[in-house]
Amino acid sequence: MTWGELLKQGQERLKKAGIQEYELDAWYLFEQAFSMSRARYFLDAKEEAAPEAPALKAYENGLERRSGRVPLQHILGTQEFMGMEFFVNAHVLIPRQDTETLVETVLNEQKNRNISVLDMCPGAGCIAVSLKALGGYARVAAADISSEALEVAEKNAGTYPVEFRQSDMFAAFEPGRDMFDVIVSNPPYIPSEVIRGLEPEVRDHEPLGALDGKEDGLYFYRILAEQCGDFLNQGGSVYFETGHDQGAAVKTLLESHGFQDTKVIKDLAGMDRVVRGTWPGQIRK
Repeated sequence: MTWGELLKQGQERLKKAGIQEYELDAWYLFEQAFSMSRARYFLDAKEEAAPEAPALKAYENGLERRSGRVPLQHILGTQEFMGMEFFVNAHVLIPRQDTETLVETVLNEQKNRNISVLDMCPGAGCIAVSLKALGGYARVAAADISSEALEVAEKNAGTYPVEFRQSDMFAAFEPGRDMFDVIVSNPPYIPSEVIRGLEPEVRDHEPLGALDGKEDGLYFYRILAEQCGDFLNQGGSVYFETGHDQGAAVKTLLESHGFQDTKVIKDLAGMDRVVRGTWPGQIRK
């Protein structure tokens, strides 16, 4: 069997399992198992394959897991985000390209500013780490209820000085002491009844706590809209990722709690993706 035939065999196996991106997924599994670049593959595709036993076993195991609808990122152990590679596992939501819209919006609106940023519900830490790495902000903190998720986020932070805190939303924060210029969040926002209809890769393998936004998907936005003002400096801003049909509702929530200059920002596909607002700093009654 040639290297090309070995790859083709994997592609056919994933195709039969109903994997939509079967060609690309098989390649990534092949590339990782055999440490083979595309350049080398094109040179050696017709050569007789002579893989070492551990590498062949890794390829077979990868194909078996992917055929069982385990996310490719869980098998490879990584996902790219904002040009950086992040470690992922079953304890965190896999970073999506959609979320880059949130990071890019913050970087564009808060350019060259010496500010403090809080990422609420960071999961793998891709937002917080990207903001620290690319924005160079003075202070970046992140809080999550999941200790397992925080372990992943801390690993992804590496040498970037991001502060991590275990907290159920703002429970471990004190108004007046824990104050920030910007609060960002990509909270769970999928309505509970919608989750059962998601792809198996998401429904069965990503953490429910990172997906479930309760009955209408707005549960965590209500908490954020109500409490963010207690932890924002005057003139501070919030940036929330939303579902494609939630922009108007989240914008209204922010406005009802005193936020100004609210705006719904669309992603590259033209879908609602980010809602931002400014905290004027008035005293709550």
